[in-house]
Amino acid sequence: MSRSVAFYTLGCKLNYSESSSLNQQLEKIGYITKDFTEGPDVYVINTCSVTDHADKKCKKVVREALKYNPDAFVAVIGCYAQLKPGEIATIEGVDLVLGAAEKFNLMNYLNDITKKEKTLIAHSNIKKVMDFVPGFSGEDRTRSFLKVQDGCDYFCSFCTIPLARGKSRSLNIQDTLKVARELAKTDVKEVVLTGCNLGDFGVNHDESFLDLIRELDKIEGIERYRISSIEPNLLRDEIIDFVANSKKFLPHFHIPLQSGSNTILKAMRRRYERELYEYKINKIKEAMPDCAIGVDVIVGFPGETHEEFLKTYDFLNGLNVSYFHVFPYSERPNTTAWKMTDVVPVKERGERTQQLMNLSEKKRQFFYRQHLGKSYPVLFEKEERAGKMYGFTPNYIRVEADYDPMLLNEIVDVKLQSVDPSSMHVLGEVPEYAATALKLM
Repeated sequence: MSRSVAFYTLGCKLNYSESSSLNQQLEKIGYITKDFTEGPDVYVINTCSVTDHADKKCKKVVREALKYNPDAFVAVIGCYAQLKPGEIATIEGVDLVLGAAEKFNLMNYLNDITKKEKTLIAHSNIKKVMDFVPGFSGEDRTRSFLKVQDGCDYFCSFCTIPLARGKSRSLNIQDTLKVARELAKTDVKEVVLTGCNLGDFGVNHDESFLDLIRELDKIEGIERYRISSIEPNLLRDEIIDFVANSKKFLPHFHIPLQSGSNTILKAMRRRYERELYEYKINKIKEAMPDCAIGVDVIVGFPGETHEEFLKTYDFLNGLNVSYFHVFPYSERPNTTAWKMTDVVPVKERGERTQQLMNLSEKKRQFFYRQHLGKSYPVLFEKEERAGKMYGFTPNYIRVEADYDPMLLNEIVDVKLQSVDPSSMHVLGEVPEYAATALKLM
């Protein structure tokens, strides 16, 4: 009798890549993948621990899973599981907790999936976690997240990633290309390169991220690459120049800033100052005027006065960037910032977050409007709502068009007409000949 499984993933693109790889492993040994609400035999919850919200959500997901199947075997894996296995074991209904290394051996723990009176914990010292396990997401025919790097050596004062995932590591380029070639055999047209500190690729092999993307660019069968997130100090000018001249690497960067105040950046133990960040933005826009640039920002870090926050606001307001991901600072045990005084009140963090989110929407709308009237190749995804379908231009403009099943997972030229009032996408017009030509192929 076949067993069934459902995955629920919290957090980053890297987690989604790893969940998909584990799901594929289970399917190979006979597991049937079900939706969360279908009450499978096994639930696997892949956790994040970047914010308190992610930790709390893990508890909620466990409770929700057991509503659909009270007898389901519940396994919790990922960063939260590495950092606080004992805390997870106290959650009623959790049967298995797997740390950073053990999660990749999930199938070996599922021989007996009867509910347990006592939670089984398998957890290694993170300092001994040295293996790199590659993988890519496979549930979406359009886009795949390709994991090429894991871990981080930076130890920023607010971050638990080094404690949850260990040292920076990767395969060498040759072995990474083998994984990419397997991915190229699928129907996926766009690959998003993911990692904890992507620009640090190859640090354990005397290779570089620039070396990697030069080789990935040559692989046949993959039409588009995106770079998910890269630290400004690791974004070499040569990487920018390469992307500007590549036909496959898309004009889209996501570059963490965290603060526009050099005082706060130093307290965060970031490895750059705002002047370097501004230089990188200007360098990108000089090479690729239409490039989309996303920014990560943390507000309310200990010691961030109103004046320091305004430095961030004004800095971002003056930068030629496209959108922000804004995070209110969240206290994380075992980090240096956890011990800092001059704590910013939670209410103030929320207000500052909202101010930057409002600015982000203004930036996004301005960026979108700059491209109206132009035509761009859009890769349409399987998502469909109320007779509409969606896709992204190379420079990450989300486009809405009338639904046509022939356009799914196809790249077609679309004229950008107007910004939707919601500001989250642009209305586009697909020429009639495009769908007709695809039907004739």
